[in-house]
Amino acid sequence: MSILETISGPRDLDRLSNEQLIELAAEIRRFLIAEVSKTGGHLGPNLGVVELTIAIHRVFDSPHDAIVFDTGHQSYVHKLLTGRQDFSHLRERGGLAGYPQRSESPHDVVESSHASSSLSWADGISRAFVMTGQADRHVVAVVGDGALTGGMTWEALNNISDDNDRNLVIVVNDNGRSYAPTIGGMARYLNSIRTAAGYRDLHHSSERLFGHFGAAGRAVYRGVRGGTHGFLARLTNNQALYSNLDIKYIGPVDAHDEHAMEQALHQAKEYRQPVIVHAITEKGRGYEPARNDEADQFHAVGQIDPETGEPIGGADGGPSWTGVFSDEIAELAVHNPKIVGITAAMLRPTGLHKMAERFPTRVLDVGIAEQHAVTSAAGLAFGGLHPVVALYATFVNRAFDQVLMDVGLHRAGVTFVLDRAGVTGPDGPSHHGMWDLAILQIVPTIRLAAPRDGERLREELAEAIAVDDAPTVIRFPKGAVGPNIDAVQRTADGVDVLRESSQHDVLLVTVGPFASLGLEVAERLAAQGIGATVIDPRWVVPTARSVIDFAAKHRLVVTIEDGIRVGGIGTRIRQDLRDAGVDTAVTELGLPDEFQEHATRSQILEDAGLTPQHIARDVVAQVLGSKIPIARPLTDAADDESRQLG
Repeated sequence: MSILETISGPRDLDRLSNEQLIELAAEIRRFLIAEVSKTGGHLGPNLGVVELTIAIHRVFDSPHDAIVFDTGHQSYVHKLLTGRQDFSHLRERGGLAGYPQRSESPHDVVESSHASSSLSWADGISRAFVMTGQADRHVVAVVGDGALTGGMTWEALNNISDDNDRNLVIVVNDNGRSYAPTIGGMARYLNSIRTAAGYRDLHHSSERLFGHFGAAGRAVYRGVRGGTHGFLARLTNNQALYSNLDIKYIGPVDAHDEHAMEQALHQAKEYRQPVIVHAITEKGRGYEPARNDEADQFHAVGQIDPETGEPIGGADGGPSWTGVFSDEIAELAVHNPKIVGITAAMLRPTGLHKMAERFPTRVLDVGIAEQHAVTSAAGLAFGGLHPVVALYATFVNRAFDQVLMDVGLHRAGVTFVLDRAGVTGPDGPSHHGMWDLAILQIVPTIRLAAPRDGERLREELAEAIAVDDAPTVIRFPKGAVGPNIDAVQRTADGVDVLRESSQHDVLLVTVGPFASLGLEVAERLAAQGIGATVIDPRWVVPTARSVIDFAAKHRLVVTIEDGIRVGGIGTRIRQDLRDAGVDTAVTELGLPDEFQEHATRSQILEDAGLTPQHIARDVVAQVLGSKIPIARPLTDAADDESRQLG
């Protein structure tokens, strides 16, 4: 039996010798490579925190002591050490989540996987422990160096330093990377520490170093207010960084030396005040394919060959949405020197890397700082440029005030390109991009497009960049782009008619890639004698006049979108129809206003009733149940099919 198999909870670690802990770390790495290669997931980040996580669980008593992971994609080792070793269905429905999840274990505290928030959580939890008579409980926040590029982290540090009377340990997991290499002044500062000659010597002998401290050295650490005055802190000049915050500092520590990491954490625990432990880690540690991958060091992988790291499985059906955008924005930038790209620590994932390769001075990576990205984009627009801000749809939520007040209010010509919009699947509730349609459409003057295919993405991106007096949004889902869907006709105001029926029974208004779904629904309805027209507004906000005109000619309007129904595009169309005096009934189909758990995209859409069969059945039931007149009566055969659908 392996050592890992004997670990059912953190206290099982207490009995292990130093040699056994080293072997356990090796077993965990072998386990992660073998299991994650089958399911996909965040491999590189977890390989980098094995000894660090073991040390945390040896020194602290979870769940009595709360452990908060910033982002949480590096929590696989934590799951293994807290009794969750069945990774066979990782990130699948019914299996382990890819992030901490309270329903899985009392050891999981924070589920949100948006970065730079852990210190605010830790600040609040540690204050609550003191205020409720639980002052003996510790809080440990594990925050990556990439998260230090986010302003929320520094807001939290400012408040943490305001009250030193609580047990709070901040572990900075410093690997020089967030998703890709960490950028900005903070990154350069930490990098100078990692590469300093003095630190390099210490990095390779940290266990011996901590032995050299002895009782006197530890007394100096305990006795001097603000651990920035410790030996290592003076060596690396971290006093300049932390002294004004009045937070004690320990490090840097070789976090792959489990014993040294334990020593540092024990030191921090003894302070009984907020302490920063600077831990140096290596992303992808112990796995050569990850170490050789300069792009993201296997940050997140699909199914791979565990020996080579090469992807396995068949082709995914064509180019990705991100790939189409990446090629097109780089080409547009050739012809339009005003275009500048902005990303928030996700240059390659959002597709701006190709533009950056061709125009390195015209692409700005601001770090994990979406709010800053948006407001700085407003400033760039004021200066005569056209910024293209590329984000995941879930992360634009973080910068709504800036979109509203800095871009919208000032009618800034800024284009937002939202990747992973709608249902994303295995990453779970905080990664679904299901709120952007409802949130952004309330910004006055905004224009919002949802391309149905690759050709429309190219077309609408060019149209968006041509708008210089208002914000524009292009949003598209995760995955492969389907075949292009040609329109039967295009109206004068840009609405594409994909299918037109001489029977004006049902108007299907589809948003983005749901165009193909709408066409399938129309086929099913036609088989039952119900005529359906399918349109793609292309620009779903504002509502085009021709959408209202089409709705006025039909007996029922059905809108289909992959955002939440509440306040979605269907709601907007319903309101605009009423304002125009059109009383056609409207059925809004979309996602329920619930957090969607991790599952495949198809499973989530099935649950939401967003499949051709569900929609056709519901429309038929509505037509029959409400006695909405149709152009011709249902045939006996159609009536039989209706009953079968029901």
